[in-house]
Amino acid sequence: MDASTEMLLYVFSDRVTYQCSCGLRHPLRRIYFCKHCFKLRCGDCVSHEVDTHFCPNCLENMPSAEARLKKNRCANCVDCPSCLNTLSTRASTVSFPSPDDSTKTIPKKFYYLACGFCRWTSRDIGYKDKPHSSGGWPELENPHAKQIGLLLDHYRAVAQIEKMDRDRKKYPKRRTYLYFSDKYSLTTAIARKRAGLPPLANLSLKDDAEGKSLEFSPVEAIENVEPLSEDYFTQSVALHQVCTIKQRLLHPEFQPSFTKDMCPNHKLLLSKLSHRCKECEHNLCKPEYNANSIKFKIQLAAYYHFPELQIVTLPKFISEQVLIAFE
Repeated sequence: MDASTEMLLYVFSDRVTYQCSCGLRHPLRRIYFCKHCFKLRCGDCVSHEVDTHFCPNCLENMPSAEARLKKNRCANCVDCPSCLNTLSTRASTVSFPSPDDSTKTIPKKFYYLACGFCRWTSRDIGYKDKPHSSGGWPELENPHAKQIGLLLDHYRAVAQIEKMDRDRKKYPKRRTYLYFSDKYSLTTAIARKRAGLPPLANLSLKDDAEGKSLEFSPVEAIENVEPLSEDYFTQSVALHQVCTIKQRLLHPEFQPSFTKDMCPNHKLLLSKLSHRCKECEHNLCKPEYNANSIKFKIQLAAYYHFPELQIVTLPKFISEQVLIAFE
């Protein structure tokens, strides 16, 4: 074992663990100490709150509502679909004939995306060069976007109904005439009829907020499958033109099989989290809002308040081996 490995194990050694207030054991660097409860808190004993979203490339802060609207992706930075590194904008000069004099040419700049690591460019998939460098690159539309939107609207309505039910259960219910009539052998249907209320069969939870029923076409298996062409058995396979599993899963809605069908993705946003004690609801860790800063406003890590114990093995010192080494 070399010196660098020994130093790594010395700093990040998990041989000594500390018992949290919940009973679980963790290394000292992964737990917090609450000054108000005087207890150790691990990742399961704290509530995680998102403070801000930011792009790891351009470090642009983004509110939670805007990040949700943009599907947690940066509008300016683009990832390479081949190696997942950030694409840069390159310029190329194209000459056009002058409208005043046909013998002269006018240079004009056009921009395209290029990767500095794997040499992938937007020209490889047929994207045309843009006259401006600020975004505007085409994006493929999800073929199931309409059905996904209907599902989201439906489950938002379901979540709203469940929230109303939970809020209704917080307050004590007043006993009505229908409750006592049902309790003392008077059926609910007769009581509702006498009270002039509609029958229970007409009262049901609506599928969405507007009461419109959502219609979904079920997925059906297809028995008749198109046969494979003869090129699959005779044509030679070029592995560099076939997408890997990781590249296909980057586009779950399309899952391209060949590299010519891959398209660049906007870079995913990162977030800064603050940790709060679940018992007293005081902050245990709160970073600064600025994405450029790595400092913390509040940092109640346990290694600031508890001694760190380490178990090491002392080597045996033999004087003869030392003499032979110096000779």
